[in-house]
Amino acid sequence: MIETPYGKITTDNFERAQKIKLFVCDVDGVFSDGRIYLGNAGEELKAFHTKDGFGLKAIMQQGIDVAIITGRKSKIVENRMLALGVSHIFQGKDDKLTVYQSLLEELNLKPEQTAYIGDDVVDLPVMEIAGLGIAVNDAHPLVCQKADLITTVKGGFGAVREVCDLFLQCHGQLSFIQGKSE
Repeated sequence: MIETPYGKITTDNFERAQKIKLFVCDVDGVFSDGRIYLGNAGEELKAFHTKDGFGLKAIMQQGIDVAIITGRKSKIVENRMLALGVSHIFQGKDDKLTVYQSLLEELNLKPEQTAYIGDDVVDLPVMEIAGLGIAVNDAHPLVCQKADLITTVKGGFGAVREVCDLFLQCHGQLSFIQGKSE
């Protein structure tokens, strides 16, 4: 077992995390708490945690690429991810596996070089073949059963940051991260 700031993880999962070159994320229920706020004029609102943004920027500085694959389509998500420097943004995608496989080809990566974080059963096809399949703490029970790793933090409250911190720890960089809240 390896000690992390969030608790212990298996040596196997730590070693898998060391190989990651691409971190693929779902959005709703991962970056957000999964709730969708709709205003009277039809506008959609989502809350994002600055800890997650800081973590993403930190791992990108260490050479880990980030991709978003989500079933919903939202200008808010596009704006947030572009502001963070995420260049691989795929929205409105029901078939996440096909998008994931195309991305692997484009980036010349193998599944074991990727991690995927999700919260619901639509995430399972990618989670099951990624090198490290991660479920947020409050994910659907079937997702938690299939995950290699379950965050201690709930989706929308810093779960992405927890994973980013693991990647940074794997490369001896957790104590050295700098920047500003995003």
